[in-house]
Amino acid sequence: MRASRRSALTAVLASAVIVAGATAAIGVGSTPAAAAHTNTTGVAATSGGLKVAYFDQWSIYQNAYYLKNVDTSGAASNLDYLLYDFENIDPTNLTCFETTKATTPDPGGEDDPNAGDGAGDSFADYQKSFDGSISVDGTADAYGMPIVGNFHQLQELKKKHPNLKVLLSLGGWTYSKYFSDVAKTDASRKKFVSSCIDMFIKGNIPSQGGYGGTGTAKGIFDGFDIDWEYPGSAGGHTGNHYAAADKQNYTALLQEFRTELNAQGSADSKTYALSAALPSGQDKISAGIETQNVGNILTFGDVMTYDMHGAWDKTGPTNHQAPIYSAPGDPMSNVPPGNAKYNLDEAIKAFTVGDSSYGIPGGFPANKINVGIPFYYRGWTGVPAGSSHGLYQSATGPAAGAPLSGNVPGVHMYKELSGIVDNPADTFYDPVAMAAYYYNGTDFWSGESVQSIQAKADYVHCNGLAGAMMFSMYDGADVLFNKAVSAINGSAASCPTGPPTTSSSSPSTSPSTSPSTSPSTSPSTSPSTSPSTSPSTSPSTSPSSPGCTAAPWSSSTAYSGGAIVSYNGHTWTAKWWTQGDIPGQNSQSVWQDNGACGPPTTPPPGTCSLPLWQAGTAYSGGAVVQYGTPAHKWTAKWWTQGDTPGSNTAGVWTDGGVCTS
Repeated sequence: MRASRRSALTAVLASAVIVAGATAAIGVGSTPAAAAHTNTTGVAATSGGLKVAYFDQWSIYQNAYYLKNVDTSGAASNLDYLLYDFENIDPTNLTCFETTKATTPDPGGEDDPNAGDGAGDSFADYQKSFDGSISVDGTADAYGMPIVGNFHQLQELKKKHPNLKVLLSLGGWTYSKYFSDVAKTDASRKKFVSSCIDMFIKGNIPSQGGYGGTGTAKGIFDGFDIDWEYPGSAGGHTGNHYAAADKQNYTALLQEFRTELNAQGSADSKTYALSAALPSGQDKISAGIETQNVGNILTFGDVMTYDMHGAWDKTGPTNHQAPIYSAPGDPMSNVPPGNAKYNLDEAIKAFTVGDSSYGIPGGFPANKINVGIPFYYRGWTGVPAGSSHGLYQSATGPAAGAPLSGNVPGVHMYKELSGIVDNPADTFYDPVAMAAYYYNGTDFWSGESVQSIQAKADYVHCNGLAGAMMFSMYDGADVLFNKAVSAINGSAASCPTGPPTTSSSSPSTSPSTSPSTSPSTSPSTSPSTSPSTSPSTSPSTSPSSPGCTAAPWSSSTAYSGGAIVSYNGHTWTAKWWTQGDIPGQNSQSVWQDNGACGPPTTPPPGTCSLPLWQAGTAYSGGAVVQYGTPAHKWTAKWWTQGDTPGSNTAGVWTDGGVCTS
């Protein structure tokens, strides 16, 4: 089984190639906890509004999408981080390097185990001249410039958008083969990381084609993004090296990056960021990610909550590429262990809470996690309608490929599906999985709509996550990008009390809002109006707690994160959605013990009638509270929990002055 595999968008110089998955991942038991890790990551993402997107090195070719487009479309003004992908690992020296060599053009990207060996595109990076029509500043590259290409365009983009951070992404689907080797020992880690910092942070790119040289690329990149697919797992590209020790070595590699970036940052009077693209399949998380450790090292992590299903399952059944929840009819529901469910919710919980079925401890800070939003679609052909408009049906094979997607079977970009995504009759929304899909009677395509993107943004805000990662920017993806930005910048109208309980055997027959039309403001069949109807467990309510003002805990009530109850003489705060978990007696510690109940809190002096700020309560953007003496009115700018009004470094609370009502 496969889940969360990067769409392999690999540079073949003149075209983009998107490749699908691989063999089943091996299961690797947990390894001893690593030593304590230092963490100087800059300002951690706590807002629920972090926006990250990838820009593909090769998009300047057949797709004719340039960094100028990132500027003129408004994307650069709306992003916090732009990740430039991908650079490769030198198979001989096990260092970062620059070269111009195409990957082996094997259709689907999996047949040749050496497809990415020695490949790269330094021509696109810093040797291709841009004329004024496609350059960020409108001027043509001139003879004698130290660098040109995408790197110079990034320099120009950062001049126009000084708040935009640009990270250099290492690896990806085709370039992850040698990560296991560079991470193997302390010496190999130091050698690799120092070479990457020397080349891309200090800017000492090699002289090639009349460009480059010492310091010529300094100041372009604000850190690194590590996209190892996948440590400890056979689920990556055919031929990738992997070992059981990858799990600990991955943590150690990230720590080496963090340590050396900190040292370089001290020299440069700058804080460098470190992010990682993280798998979302429980098998791959278990095999290679120490969830309890890596979150403390990273500035943020991008969980690849897509590629859950695709046309590598050549004859189906068809399924959602990027669902938030699993529906009752999902064929994955009976896959052991633990009834594997490839969906966003299970992936995020595996990182934050853990998954005992796979030995995943959790512990990754929620406010450092971005959910992944794919800007491409996966599809099958020869699909009968069945009872659900092609969902969970057989297929005759992958849908035909298309030029901008590298002619890879089963993959299309948004604009390559204009005839189906723009047709309301072909557009559907699964209110249980909270996922969009498209079906024209023969072809079934799974990907995003504005409705499914809104649902993901709501999940981010309701669960205290950092924001969203978008893969990737290209001409024609503006509708999806703009929706993602507006949704992530906003707040959830309401938060779910758990997965919707409506059966998905009959998805909504009224089409979901197509990405080309006005965005919806909330998912259809809002989960908040469909609380779980699971039978209550004993005890059904908490014992009487004299002096406690919070409502007694009840096993039949579905609680959202931040809910406060009283139980057994104590006040408890829910860390995330829960039902039936007895405070103080559940293995995953969903309830935080706030101590013995006392008399009701007395409001501070003033005439304010607003609710008191509570450290244990999760607030969405726009929430208004009172705090201080005399009481002031404070408004939350974004999601927050535990940030004291007036004394938090990120300025999440806006002071409205002394309360007057």
